[in-house]
Amino acid sequence: MLNLVESGLLIEERRRRICELLREEGRVTVEALATRFGTSQVTIRADLSALESAGALTRTHGGALPREEEADEPLGVKQLQHHAEKVRIAQAALALIRDGDTIILDSGTTTAEIARAIRKADLKSINVITNALNVAALLMDVPAVRLIMLGGILRRESNSLSGPMAGAALASLQADRLYLGADGLDPEIGVMTPHLQEAELNAEMIRISRQVVVVADSSKLIRRNVSLIAKVEQIHMLITDDAAPAPAIEALRNRGVEVRLV
Repeated sequence: MLNLVESGLLIEERRRRICELLREEGRVTVEALATRFGTSQVTIRADLSALESAGALTRTHGGALPREEEADEPLGVKQLQHHAEKVRIAQAALALIRDGDTIILDSGTTTAEIARAIRKADLKSINVITNALNVAALLMDVPAVRLIMLGGILRRESNSLSGPMAGAALASLQADRLYLGADGLDPEIGVMTPHLQEAELNAEMIRISRQVVVVADSSKLIRRNVSLIAKVEQIHMLITDDAAPAPAIEALRNRGVEVRLV
């Protein structure tokens, strides 16, 4: 039966929803997707081929299966995941920004959503420091934004710059607020990433920031990774979605972290 709510979606929205269905159900078929989205099987096959090329899934005869987990997923794949939640998180993050603020936007898809929100915001003048090329690209033509771009070594998977040059650029700067993305957030340990150089740069970002706000959808909670970015005690606020596990939220609040659910 045709799901009228999901018929007529834009291509990007439909492909995001396909990825969500795949995670929820473990397998999808061309026939079922075509019926669900009210489109042709040819269109669905094109969607699956594009998503496979992006590394989001594995094509099978008549459908698709989830891709095997890797330490780090391409940015294009991450952008498809939990998009609605990231948009809500970005709006809550934007509400904290005032004219005259100097903020740091770390690399990541959630911080990129904050940059998109800033593009539409009624702000007169703010300073934005970033190591992320995709964030810089979103803000480079915004009149209200004075953009400060860090140098460094490019990691293509995340479109981000890190290394000694980036750290040196931060040494003489100060920020009101850091918006920190997370590959993993364990309420007993802190914020983690699989990348040592980025963890070192994030530690410098934390050092120069008056407030540290972690922006992460609920899938990142209770997930551990190789490199520790920040201990729980270094986090002032977490903005996450309302699907976050209650025990993790309670543990973070008990340790002094302000948690905002959106």
